Amino acid sequence: MFSYQHQIRVRYAETDQMGYVYYGNYASYYEVARTEMLRSTGVSYKELEDMGVMLPVTDLSSKYIKAAKYDDLITINIYIREKPGIRIKFEYELFNEAGELLNTGFTQLVFVDMEKGRPCKPPQVFVDKMAPFFGG
Repeated sequence: MFSYQHQIRVRYAETDQMGYVYYGNYASYYEVARTEMLRSTGVSYKELEDMGVMLPVTDLSSKYIKAAKYDDLITINIYIREKPGIRIKFEYELFNEAGELLNTGFTQLVFVDMEKGRPCKPPQVFVDKMAPFFGG
């Protein structure tokens, strides 16, 4: 299993009239954490695209447990529990500064060969970076 932690502070523009994070922004929080997690492996989204591979989202689920509010410092725990293949699943847990669970979710993405427009295996460099976390 691979895990990573990222923090983000809720900006005013991300809240609704009640001062709560607008529900659609959780997907953006997932993306920020996912992008930084990939960067932490040594293979960024940009580098994957430069290799001719993109990662579109095929599935997204989000469960709202407690509202995040303006100026909260949110900790996002992100997990890859299964060895990535053509698909890769990211799971998320979001906590406020008091350690209260605010949200859980997941996204599933698929590696796509940009030239062919078809699903493909992840680049070998990415497979090599993930191998130590999945018994390889």
